[in-house]
Amino acid sequence: MLKANSNPYGLWMLAWPIFIEVFLQALLGMADTIMVSRISDDAVAVVGLAGQLFNALTTLFMTISGGAGILIAQRLGAKRGEDARTIGIMSVTISTGIGLLISTVLYLIPVPLARLLHVSEELIPLWKTYVAYFGGGMFLTAMIASLSTSIRNTGNTRAPMFVGIGMNALHIFLNYVFIFGSFGMPKLGLAGVTISGNASRLLAVFVLLYLFLNTFERKIRLRDFWVWSTGLFKEILRIGWPLGVNMSCWVFSQLAIYSYLAQLGAKELAARTYMNTLESFCFMLGYAFALAVQIQIAHLYGAGKTREAYRSAYRALYIGLAVVTANALLLYLLGHALLGMFTSDADIVAMGVSLLALNLLLQPCKMLNMAIGNSLNAVGDTRYTMYTAIGSMSIIATGCSYWLGIGAGWGLIGIYCCMIADEMVRGLLVLVRWRGQKFLRKAEASDRPAGPSSRGQQKGLPMSV
Repeated sequence: MLKANSNPYGLWMLAWPIFIEVFLQALLGMADTIMVSRISDDAVAVVGLAGQLFNALTTLFMTISGGAGILIAQRLGAKRGEDARTIGIMSVTISTGIGLLISTVLYLIPVPLARLLHVSEELIPLWKTYVAYFGGGMFLTAMIASLSTSIRNTGNTRAPMFVGIGMNALHIFLNYVFIFGSFGMPKLGLAGVTISGNASRLLAVFVLLYLFLNTFERKIRLRDFWVWSTGLFKEILRIGWPLGVNMSCWVFSQLAIYSYLAQLGAKELAARTYMNTLESFCFMLGYAFALAVQIQIAHLYGAGKTREAYRSAYRALYIGLAVVTANALLLYLLGHALLGMFTSDADIVAMGVSLLALNLLLQPCKMLNMAIGNSLNAVGDTRYTMYTAIGSMSIIATGCSYWLGIGAGWGLIGIYCCMIADEMVRGLLVLVRWRGQKFLRKAEASDRPAGPSSRGQQKGLPMSV
């Protein structure tokens, strides 16, 4: 249940559990990639490409859970706990239904999906195993996302942290058991990854469900999952569908980029997959602050504290920029040794080191986009971030990547340059929007951004930081 003895919406109080969660997940993700690489570089390529497909499909339920999370924080800020409870319940129910539909599709048609993504013939057998069985458990991912998002946006970021750490640790242990045939178990290779992934996700669902039932002021009963409010559902969609389009643009641009890499060759695909793992260490603390400030600003906005909400975005941005820049530099200096942990292929290592130099530009641009973009989302200005995503990602991230990477023959370097340009353009656009304070001024004019409790608070926004 929510406690009143401390402020759970302080930036650091929100951010540190998220940081620990994503940091340990990144460590475990690297261990997972190393384990899969012991099967073969082809297995790594399949897992990387399939991961992009899974990310694309998760936007279908993240549309609901993302919009619901923002509204939960806003309603709690406005002292409307019953609305927040109803929104959380609806988010879990709808997301689970969408997840079951996705699981069915992935289980039934993995090979046609491979053809669509230009997966080479030698990778088809591995692709079929991984997508059908790991993808068949996507409804578990949908449940985890909706449950943890609802819990996190009440200010309790620690519980999802512990569950996420436990889930990933169990996944790594079971990978060891099933990939390599330890403790008398059969040696299953990539099929073992699917078993460990589904088992660890299932356990996480049970734990998160128990926590969710006790998250709000009034305990949730199983029969409450039939609750429905058309008005609240429309609000979830109003905020959530632009978030879904935004996320879809990103994952589909990444999916397109991976399909370009598949055309370049398995080495390029493997190099990018290894880079994804290493890059996660650059922005994880920055991401933690970006997600934390979204929760914080949504709560402040719901409470009518618009001045504090405005300044919070910049505080998170400055901290994030310092952290991701330092991390990117450290990663560049240690890059050759770190890439050698994944593969002994000299060509893949050389490609990765070149990308790490460009990563020094990518990460600050990404941090700007994350921190300010999340701040706009927190106050409900999700359509603007959607429009910037559609324009920049379709033209720069996707179109120019093909032009430079494939058409002009720049390969992986050309694609990476376009990724940097995309993040920079979107970051500058959302910064201009945030400084304009459109939604914050509108909230002040109405004296009621999220509920009647906000009346009469926090007048007079500053024109700049």
